[in-house]
Amino acid sequence: MQSDLWLEEKYKNFIGYRYKINKTLFSGKSEFQSVDVVETEGLGKMLLNDGLVMVTEKDEFVYHDMITHVPMFTHPHPENVLIIGGGDGGTAREVLRHKSVKKCVMVEIDKMVVDACKEHIPQTSKDLNHPKLELIIDDGLEYVKNTTLKFDVILIDSTDPIGPAAPLFNSAFYQNVKKCLTSNGIVVSQGESVFFESHMQQVLLGILGEHFSKVSIYNYSNLTYPGGLWSFTYASDTLDPIKNFNEARVTSSNLKFNYYNEQIHRAAFALPSFMKAKVQHLLKN
Repeated sequence: MQSDLWLEEKYKNFIGYRYKINKTLFSGKSEFQSVDVVETEGLGKMLLNDGLVMVTEKDEFVYHDMITHVPMFTHPHPENVLIIGGGDGGTAREVLRHKSVKKCVMVEIDKMVVDACKEHIPQTSKDLNHPKLELIIDDGLEYVKNTTLKFDVILIDSTDPIGPAAPLFNSAFYQNVKKCLTSNGIVVSQGESVFFESHMQQVLLGILGEHFSKVSIYNYSNLTYPGGLWSFTYASDTLDPIKNFNEARVTSSNLKFNYYNEQIHRAAFALPSFMKAKVQHLLKN
């Protein structure tokens, strides 16, 4: 008998998405959130935190390519990288593909997310035991406040500004992030929905503008995030993601990508007019 089980994701109490589920692989509740891994009919395995889709096997490469390779190919020689969040492992996987990387530190607050992905979604988690990766189960807020290490690239791979990720969207956090960056360091952060979180995008860009000389925002689209068009924010004191981007480094890396390429890198910073009208005054280059 064919299964007719459907999962409904409700977003902001006025929009929803439905996915056909073949079976539930994991379901648990940590001290921070509910964590579920399901096998879907058309999108492969799916990770949900508090009922919101975080990752699917079908389209995870879009998010992980764009959070990682835009800053990694803008920085001339990234050796030390910090990831805050990213429990599914996809961002770490992409960072560790860069030969220049000597060490990647990943600080994830929720061990249950890491363990569930290690067991059920090896596509993203396959490099969480990589020798260059130091995986720390801890609060990223406290880590950047207390560490004395310096990083060339910091990636804030967080969920929306609710629950355990809420403190990652304030000025004090980014003041500590800046303290952890090298002089020409770059920070890229999950930058929310263009359609549904325009105000939060403006807040985040404003915060970054308090601490950095260069502030940008760039877009990507995927299958499962509500509205389809989402963003990352970019900040640095010295490196511009367009002016300091050397396309030849992408070619010479011999890396293969499913979404990212030299043209996508540049095009992602070309904002649609309705978005530009809301954020242009907050951008710095």
